[in-house]
Amino acid sequence: MYNSQEQMILGGLVIVYFLFLFGVSLYINQRSIKTYDDYNVAGRSVSIFPLILTFVGTAVGGSTLLGFMENGYRFGMGQHWLNFGTLFAGIILMFFFVKKIRQYGEKYDMVTIADFTTLRFGEGARFPTVISILIAYSAITGMQFVAIATILNLTIGMSITTGIIISWVMLTLKTYFGGMKSVIWQDAFHGTIQTIGIFTLFVVVIIASGGWGNITENALAMNEGANLSIFSISSTQVFVYLLTIGAYQFVRQDLWQRFWAAKDIKTASRGYWISIILAFLTGFFVITIGVAGKYGLQMGEINPTLSYYEIIGNVFNFPMVVVMIIALLATVISTADSFFMAGASSIVNDIIKPRLKSQDDKKLLFYSRVSVMLVSIFSILLALYIPQLVNLWVTGTAMLVSSLLAPVIFGLFWKGTTKAGGTWAMWIGLIIAVVWQMAGHPFGIHPVFIGLPISTVLVIVISLLTRSNGMNVHHEEEAI
Repeated sequence: MYNSQEQMILGGLVIVYFLFLFGVSLYINQRSIKTYDDYNVAGRSVSIFPLILTFVGTAVGGSTLLGFMENGYRFGMGQHWLNFGTLFAGIILMFFFVKKIRQYGEKYDMVTIADFTTLRFGEGARFPTVISILIAYSAITGMQFVAIATILNLTIGMSITTGIIISWVMLTLKTYFGGMKSVIWQDAFHGTIQTIGIFTLFVVVIIASGGWGNITENALAMNEGANLSIFSISSTQVFVYLLTIGAYQFVRQDLWQRFWAAKDIKTASRGYWISIILAFLTGFFVITIGVAGKYGLQMGEINPTLSYYEIIGNVFNFPMVVVMIIALLATVISTADSFFMAGASSIVNDIIKPRLKSQDDKKLLFYSRVSVMLVSIFSILLALYIPQLVNLWVTGTAMLVSSLLAPVIFGLFWKGTTKAGGTWAMWIGLIIAVVWQMAGHPFGIHPVFIGLPISTVLVIVISLLTRSNGMNVHHEEEAI
């Protein structure tokens, strides 16, 4: 794709970029990270500008830029349902969940979702929550390793396996030293680059395609005009997207942690609301670029997985290609370290911390960094096992949704939910989803269509049957 001189330039750029980010992490580690809260929730003092961009930077990752564009190129405008699922969930979350989540976090100094499920359902709920979070976030972190490996493969010719290992080492070191404070401030930088880069690419591709009218004419000439409709997708696939990528927004630990990291509820609400709009527009631009690349630029027979690289190479000269590679790196890295921290905080906060006799900040900081290493190992194993971007994302979110969605929602809004109802729903939903995934989707049914309904029924039925044993709502919760 690139000649040897261009590969050398791009390879050097990647190295310099990572060294710069690593240096920033070390600087923040020395200057700002003094406590456990500093490392895991950025000291609960983040202002609105970095909060908006860290929301966007986390939401728009490698799967969005590379996976969404590939899907748009392959299947057309119907892939916007990937994006609609996130938008619908974000709006509901904004109006009905954010305030409640923030209030719980403030009152009980929460760091993870397991802090909430344990408060609501007792210590028995902590372990299934942690397992669900780790499976999902390790899968999504591994997805970013794959995305970076793909960049290295296409720019400097490195093998995918070697690229995964290299990206694993670099991202692990950066996150190990920087913690959440470094993640959020680097996301502000990355979010700015990726937003400007994607918008610029969208405008240039539409102009180079001759406008939407020309794109439509070309699609019709290829007898693929149906691909320009948002309904060019099966209803089953729509529901898979809504119940995985969409529904998991409600139990995204990285989102909850950012609601708690904001300096106040007003900042959390405004920051999230603006980020919902920016993330939706970004997703819209990316999918449409894929569609326009196929029917507008008419690049001939290309590998759809390379659509991003082929499109930027078609409309830009090499110096601008370099800029777009930076935008791609910014997009991937901003998601990877966020999910790293979400998974790692579950290990230290929910497995290690409850078992420590002495919980001083120095010891907790040490174990927080150990947790980053543990998540990184699990993530690289998943990346090597499922090296397809969107599949890895959907698989991870299906596990999380099947286990946590119903218990968390009922726990937030129905005081009649009991410890037994919440805990059993988590365990059974998770086990069924994992078994169904490992069995290869028997009868062609996605795991989320089995795990989520069963979890929902269980949390209701078991709660009704066990209410006579006493409501498990703490007196302290009545004010929330």
